[in-house]
Amino acid sequence: MNHESPEFSIVIPCLNEAKTLPVVLEKAFKAFQRLDIRGEVIVADNGSSDDSVKISEKHGAKVVHCAEKGYGNALIAGFSAAKGKYMIMGDADDSYNFEEIDGFVEYLRQGYDLVMGTRLKGHIQKGAMPFLHRYLGTPVLTFLLNLFFGTKISDCNCGMRGISKAAFEKLHLEAHGMEFASEMIIKAGMLKLKIKEIPITLYKDKRDRKPHLNTWRDGWRHLKFMLLYAPNFLFIYPGIFAFAVGSVLTLVQFNGPFSLGGIYWDIHVMILGLTFSLLGVFIFQMGLIIKLFSSLQHYYMKDRFVVWLKKISMEKQLLAGVFFVLVGLSIDAYIFYVWAGHNFTNIFMPQKAIVSLYFLFIGLSMIFFAFFRAILDK
Repeated sequence: MNHESPEFSIVIPCLNEAKTLPVVLEKAFKAFQRLDIRGEVIVADNGSSDDSVKISEKHGAKVVHCAEKGYGNALIAGFSAAKGKYMIMGDADDSYNFEEIDGFVEYLRQGYDLVMGTRLKGHIQKGAMPFLHRYLGTPVLTFLLNLFFGTKISDCNCGMRGISKAAFEKLHLEAHGMEFASEMIIKAGMLKLKIKEIPITLYKDKRDRKPHLNTWRDGWRHLKFMLLYAPNFLFIYPGIFAFAVGSVLTLVQFNGPFSLGGIYWDIHVMILGLTFSLLGVFIFQMGLIIKLFSSLQHYYMKDRFVVWLKKISMEKQLLAGVFFVLVGLSIDAYIFYVWAGHNFTNIFMPQKAIVSLYFLFIGLSMIFFAFFRAILDK
């Protein structure tokens, strides 16, 4: 077997898997032999204290040592060291059968960037997947991932996947832990990579100890990671909604309280509206900052908000901000004029003062955002 120029690399993250590694490695090499593939097997060791490294070397695998703990760290180290044009990942506990890689090989050769295994459309051995994972965690996370990022998969947590080396280098994967599984799909969806999903079998793992996966901790890490990469749903849309509602509640009372449909709208409603609108501006701009930063990493390049923002020059943003500031200052000038007309005695114009604050805040936030955006654009 020619290890100098392999076509495929099988990458296996490993942390104290001495019991199952011999079987897993044997299956991987048998698959290469049966399919007549030039291939290499890489064991990305994450600091094993058992005989995992010795076993890997004995069976002909290349060992890559990864000192930084974490599932994602181990796989990134393994992928980075791989020489193959295509790479296939799977766990070291024999829950995925490397003798069944035919579909991954076929579709990667056809030009798919990422080939995902799906356990939920394949077969799951009895006792191989916990009830909560199968019927709650994985379906919910998969639904959110498809909703946020436009992917069309059925099993976002499947640990058996194939990816081209070129696609891996485009993704710039960074997640340290189990959320690496979500990061790979999220960034593939954002970059519109070509994804194929194939049914696989999940076998009951052969470990004699608890798995490294923690249901609630790792589930939250997946969800948190998705939300941080979905600024439309976490920032942009909530920001727009809060600003729109807040603006209406604020501006309709410019001339004072009024009654509508039997409901009395007074300064308390106006203050609530001001709060909503200011929070909306802040949240919306946070989302734009995330998108602008992501575009520098070559994500969200075709996003409509990024395209729209890039069409607006810094000078136009500054002019818009100055306009809003001048509106606010004009209202303040009117209040001062009325106050002076009353010989600087007590006046009561809180609604106009609130509207002035509304315009001043929006204008100043636009001005400072324009400068911040200019820094990102450098």
